[in-house]
Amino acid sequence: MLTAIVGINWGDEGKGRMVDLLSSDYDVVVRYQGGNNAGHTVINHLGKFVLNLLPSGILREDVVNVMGNGMVVDLEHLCGEIARLREKGVKVSPENLKISDRAVICMPYHVMQDCLEEDRLGDAKYGSTRRGIAPVYGDKYLKKAIRMGDLLYPESMEKRLRGIIEWKNLTISGAYKAEKITLENMMKWLDEFGGQLKSYICDTGVLLEDALKKGKKVMFEAQLGALRDIDYGIYPYTSSSSTIAAYAPIGAGIAGHKLDNTIGIMKAYSTCVGEGPFVAEMFGDEAETLRKAGGEYGAATGRPRRVGPFDVVASKYGVRVQGADSIALTKLDILSDINPIKVCTGYKIGTEIVKEFPFGDLINDAEPVFEELPGWTGDISSCRKLEDLPKEAIDYIRYIEKAVDCTVSYVSVGADREQYIKLI
Repeated sequence: MLTAIVGINWGDEGKGRMVDLLSSDYDVVVRYQGGNNAGHTVINHLGKFVLNLLPSGILREDVVNVMGNGMVVDLEHLCGEIARLREKGVKVSPENLKISDRAVICMPYHVMQDCLEEDRLGDAKYGSTRRGIAPVYGDKYLKKAIRMGDLLYPESMEKRLRGIIEWKNLTISGAYKAEKITLENMMKWLDEFGGQLKSYICDTGVLLEDALKKGKKVMFEAQLGALRDIDYGIYPYTSSSSTIAAYAPIGAGIAGHKLDNTIGIMKAYSTCVGEGPFVAEMFGDEAETLRKAGGEYGAATGRPRRVGPFDVVASKYGVRVQGADSIALTKLDILSDINPIKVCTGYKIGTEIVKEFPFGDLINDAEPVFEELPGWTGDISSCRKLEDLPKEAIDYIRYIEKAVDCTVSYVSVGADREQYIKLI
């Protein structure tokens, strides 16, 4: 059984919360792309956790967690993340965490290059998290990267790194006029933090193939959402990896397998971190009220998220490119006591009302077309069955199902693990 948990919108939809919930039924949880440029927030009996690199299944002791070959790994950040979890009593060991030998290492010079470029762009910046993600993925495809497996062969790694640093300094020192990076400092960094992780490194493709042969159930956890995908997102304001469900087996190490189920995660309203077009965005007091109610601040960066009403155009597009079989709708409780509830049903571009997500620069000229739906009052966080919800909340769920042409299977009514309603 292969299931993907993916984001339908711009990211921050609540994937970590749903992976944490659903992972009780799975044997293995795999992160298949991205780095520490986004975070998954999970709240359970042990406390509140923000996971940037580790799969959210790490919070269940009997689940094996895999960081796949499609990821980029900041060694220093990962060591810190592991240490913080252990301080809270979470088991993290080579028994329950496996790191692909083919995953690429995000080096300090990638972070440096990311920051230098964002500073150079000024007002035209992409809104990078400044964590080196674009430069390291660029180096991966330029075949100038160091991979996790290289840590096991330090002599050949040093020889390869020597040539990479000579090449990298042509940009860092030559173009940006920044201080040169040195082989000595990079090897010291790799030894200090990579040395702590060597026992976790393996061929995760072999591990996953073996698990599937034994009938194990595997869940894939995506980072960010469809609209941040390098191919299908709001390019160039995207991430640098493929956030799409179809990439999951490739980024995990079992490219020959097909998904059995894809669950798309989306909020009952819209949020967006970073730059780029966000047609349904709200501003002023209305936006700030929703932002505070939903705690809408980036898990990785702490940046205030841009907020808006549910966007039918963007969400229908996300459902399509993700191939979602069903939807988990999160944060429905945040809309309580908002009446009426706005919904963005179309984009006006010139004199035309557009119902399909537009390409490229066309979206920059789009204006939202809103409809209003009846709201409801009162706290719904204790509801555990659909019929426990106010009629207007049920009607809102059914409206969304019809609008995006996909069944809602789960509804989150609070941040805690048990605060959800299963519909199917």
